Amino acid sequence: MLGAGIGGLTAAVALRRVGVEVELYEAATEQRKTGTGLGLAPNATAVLAALDLDITTVGQPLRTFELRTAAGKPLRELPIAAITAELGHPVVSIHRNELIETLRAAGGPHPITYGAKATGYTVRADGGVEVAFADGRVATGDLLVGADGIRSTVRAQLQGEQPVSEYGYLCWLAIIPFRHPRMTEGYAGHYWGPGQRFGLIDIGGGRAYWWGTKNMPVDQAREWQGGKDEIVAAFAGWAPEVRQAIEETDPGAIVAVPAQDRPFSDRWGEGPVTLLGDAAHPMLTSLSQGAGSAIEDGYVLAQSLAGATDIVAALRDYETKRIPRTKQLVADSRRLSMTEQLANPVAVGARDLVLRFAPASVVKRVNMEPMRFTVDPLPARVQGSVD
Repeated sequence: MLGAGIGGLTAAVALRRVGVEVELYEAATEQRKTGTGLGLAPNATAVLAALDLDITTVGQPLRTFELRTAAGKPLRELPIAAITAELGHPVVSIHRNELIETLRAAGGPHPITYGAKATGYTVRADGGVEVAFADGRVATGDLLVGADGIRSTVRAQLQGEQPVSEYGYLCWLAIIPFRHPRMTEGYAGHYWGPGQRFGLIDIGGGRAYWWGTKNMPVDQAREWQGGKDEIVAAFAGWAPEVRQAIEETDPGAIVAVPAQDRPFSDRWGEGPVTLLGDAAHPMLTSLSQGAGSAIEDGYVLAQSLAGATDIVAALRDYETKRIPRTKQLVADSRRLSMTEQLANPVAVGARDLVLRFAPASVVKRVNMEPMRFTVDPLPARVQGSVD
């Protein structure tokens, strides 16, 4: 497994449950210290529950989800309680590093090899795979999973080098200690303005995860070297809680990420090689399904490989199951992103009117659809399966 992020670690946990031995290699020299937050919808929390992980003890279950204008005026409250009741699993906001640590612990006492930057792979004559690393190391296995992110080495070898798709806005992210009357337990607020958005989310422990977006030329977003003062200026005049969150943030805690994904490809693998998570289907953050879809990938991969005697057929089965759903999520994320980042005042006004007056049944259905995912139990550990 190349990549020890959320998808790679989830896959490792699930694969070990069905008797598949996994070696994890990570290009980073260590787990990053600066963390951001993320949301896990019921599709993701259902998978984690099936792996005996109660993520509500680590993160914060969402209780209130409001959409507001830049000034803080209410636009809509999303029916989170009704959605989670119907789907049977919570929405959980969580510190990314704490999710990583939870998955690492669930994987058992298996080391992760850090500082292992892969340069390419070779499918051997005996059907196995050999991976070469920049420091001269070589690893071999029966199969290779590229869970190595949006700039995946495995994806590049499979599909050729391709530029990322850029969308002309930047996202700033941070986690801070935060208190404000608006920040009740399990609160999430999204504030929409012209060409800008802000999110303020309770992740438990008296902490908030915030993110802010701003339209700008793609080269400026890609190479942004600004500072906190620019962010403060960008959100001047916004709701008091928005301004307070930014002002109380240490500049070193802010992460800047340009809005990027890749053209979707149906080619995820060849022979004993496949892709997972952002390596296969990087998506914009608008649906909050990047981590969730990677978690789903890891679980389905384990289902397909459980007891498999034909590894190649099992990997193609996994890809067949995952490609249609992830393709839809990528497309839906792009469409929602375009709506969220509207800058024209007339278009923004029309958008906000739709949010205010759309029928409750439509709002519930549209928000719930990406969260639907059937989680079948993993087969029992099978002797003689892939190892």
